[in-house]
Amino acid sequence: MTLSIDRVHAFQDNYIWMISNGSACYAVDPGDAAPVMEYLQQTAQQLVGILVTHWHGDHQGGVQELRQYAPGIPVIGSGKTLACDSQPVAEGDVIDVFGAQFEVLAVPGHTLDHVAFVSTSEQFETPVAFTGDTLFVAGCGRLFEGSAAQMHESLAKINRYPATTQIYCAHEYTLNNLRFAVTVESDNPAVVARLSAVEALRARDEATVPSTLQLERETNPFLRAQSPHELASRRQLKDQF
Repeated sequence: MTLSIDRVHAFQDNYIWMISNGSACYAVDPGDAAPVMEYLQQTAQQLVGILVTHWHGDHQGGVQELRQYAPGIPVIGSGKTLACDSQPVAEGDVIDVFGAQFEVLAVPGHTLDHVAFVSTSEQFETPVAFTGDTLFVAGCGRLFEGSAAQMHESLAKINRYPATTQIYCAHEYTLNNLRFAVTVESDNPAVVARLSAVEALRARDEATVPSTLQLERETNPFLRAQSPHELASRRQLKDQF
């Protein structure tokens, strides 16, 4: 059985991801319950679980309402107990979603509890990674709780997966990220070309997520940082960009 991943828009630039087997689904990082419930009604599907990458409100803010909508469903994720009953996870844990195995990666940096969910299951056409606010398309999350060294190591963990891995991050930040990337890697033709392509996509109000790990290796200035020091320098510049 092939599983699909659908995009649900929330707030100004959040993406909530729905892992579906056609009749039931898991929600990933549901910061808002309303668009998830609208998706469920439109697709006539049942919500059977929730995955959460970290504790920030725009990632778990809709969980309690969704638990009322679908009582008893498991809430899995983050490295700590969330706002409602949840199952915290840690490095090396494996989560089963409709028979697809997701490996849990501890990826601190943005927050200390941040995790990513990665699956190389044959139930997906390619490997998939839900990276929350750790690895963005052409960017990485701000260092609110963790260090540059932690973020550098976290990105390296994700980077060990196949080049074809689809990166499902939680925000549409790509255009701004690439505009910054050009300032630090102006001699990188892949970054310049990708900026042009993304400008065209966003002009049509089209999403830029998911990406692929190969594209990130070519154009993401934080994944390409050769040391924690270089990542820290680039992150400081980006915070002021």
